[in-house]
Amino acid sequence: MENGEDNIKMTWKIKNLKKITPKNIIFIEGLPGMGNVGKIAADFIIDQLKAEKVMEIYSDSFPHCVFVTENNMIELPILEIYQKVFKDRTLLFLAGDIQPTDERSCYEFCEMLLDLLEKNKIKEIITLGGIGQQKIPENPKLYCTGNDKILIKKYCSKKVSNKIHGVVGPIIGVTGLLLGLAQQRKIPAIAILSETFGHPGYLGAKGAREMLKVLNETLKLKLTLKDLDTEIDDIEKEIKTKVKELSKVSKIPKRVDTDYIG
Repeated sequence: MENGEDNIKMTWKIKNLKKITPKNIIFIEGLPGMGNVGKIAADFIIDQLKAEKVMEIYSDSFPHCVFVTENNMIELPILEIYQKVFKDRTLLFLAGDIQPTDERSCYEFCEMLLDLLEKNKIKEIITLGGIGQQKIPENPKLYCTGNDKILIKKYCSKKVSNKIHGVVGPIIGVTGLLLGLAQQRKIPAIAILSETFGHPGYLGAKGAREMLKVLNETLKLKLTLKDLDTEIDDIEKEIKTKVKELSKVSKIPKRVDTDYIG
C-alpha cells in the first residue's frame, strides 16, 4: 500500500464462446444509462440481426448480486459481446444489464476492451447513450461527438447534430470513457446521444428509435423498425425489473438535469 492507496487489481473472467472475425470491425456499445436508449437500441439490433454471442465477461467490479431469471434460477451480472459477420465487415456489440460500478473499474474495463479490439484490428467504435432532460421530449434530438472529425461527419446529418458543446456535461461511464481512451490509441470513435427524460425509471423508446433510424441508414443494416413497437413491452419489463433490483445494491442517481450519465 502506498500513499493510502491499495494495489488491488480487478478480476476479469472472460469466457470465449466463438472466434471473432477480424474484418473491418465496427464496435457498437449499448449499456444501461440515461433512459437506457443505448441499451434498447443495441439489444434491438442484436435481436434483429440474429447476432451470435462470442464472449461473456464477469468481474468483481460488477454489482454484488445475482439476478433471478424467468425459469426461477439465478445468474451473475455479466457483459456480453455479440458478432454479426457480413461480406465486407464484422459488427461487434457490447451488451448487458450493468456497467462497472466505479471510476477505477471503468478505466480497467475500457482498457481491457480496447486491448481486445486492437488485437482484432478494430476499424471504428460507436457508443450509444442518452442526454437527460427535465421533461419528456416529444421529438428527441440526436447529437454526435467523438475523437475523429471524419467519423463524426460520416454520422452527422439533418437528424444528427455535432453542435453538442453546452448541450451536455461530461459523458460518464463506458460510453464516454471509451472514446477518450480510444483517442490515446488513435482508434476512431464517436458517441451518438439522444435526448431523453432524466429519470432512472424512464425508458427512452422514442430516442432509441431515432438512434436506430440513423444506424440503420448509415450502416445499411436493413432493420425492420416497426418490430420495435411489438418488442418494446418485453424490453421495458426486463429493464425495469433489473433497474429496481440494481437500485438496492448500486448508487444510482435519482435525477440528473440536462446531462449524460453512463
